[in-house]
Amino acid sequence: MKIAIIAGATGLIGSQLLDLLLEDTYYSKVIAVTRKPITKSSARFENVVINFDKMQEYTSQLKADDVFCCLGTTIKQAGSKEAFRKVDLSYPVSLATITKSMGAQHFYLVTALGSNEKSSIFYNRVKGEVERMISEIGFESLHVFRPSMLLGPRIDERAGENVGQGVMKVLDFVIPKKYKAIESIRVARAMLSISKAPGTGSFFHESGELQSF
Repeated sequence: MKIAIIAGATGLIGSQLLDLLLEDTYYSKVIAVTRKPITKSSARFENVVINFDKMQEYTSQLKADDVFCCLGTTIKQAGSKEAFRKVDLSYPVSLATITKSMGAQHFYLVTALGSNEKSSIFYNRVKGEVERMISEIGFESLHVFRPSMLLGPRIDERAGENVGQGVMKVLDFVIPKKYKAIESIRVARAMLSISKAPGTGSFFHESGELQSF
């Protein structure tokens, strides 16, 4: 049976994906890598609490077949561009590097619509950089999920996003499918579904595709 690691399990997509992974029986064990302890009733659940700045110290605990990375923040939440870059680029790359060294074969990464390391927009540029860096690590398959604005219950409060969600809902009928706001659960469902037939190579799943899940 296969083992999965999920990082970012307390965020919007990650929390929903964790529940789906535990409801499904595809993985014999699901390891949530978090900064603070979390609990789940499933016997297949394991929580590894780590200091993400010292991830290498936990290498022996980061052994799995498949890795789901839902790490992400905002510049406002992080407090600076440097801190944002650490969460959205350094941590995912470290996770990918370490888990690959421990035998992981497939990596599932959430970035965002518009990811492009040549973008003039800092946020999009960082997302593009992390995609490229992880693609160079050499997993059997890398699946990148690029959702548009996410709809769903935030654990944290992001006032700007809440306003944006309202606007996107009102204008939904005139917005092209690729740019429509997307329910976070659809992204989580896509990640689980695709993990069951990952193929070989690098794959990029745009928001319009994810709407079908």
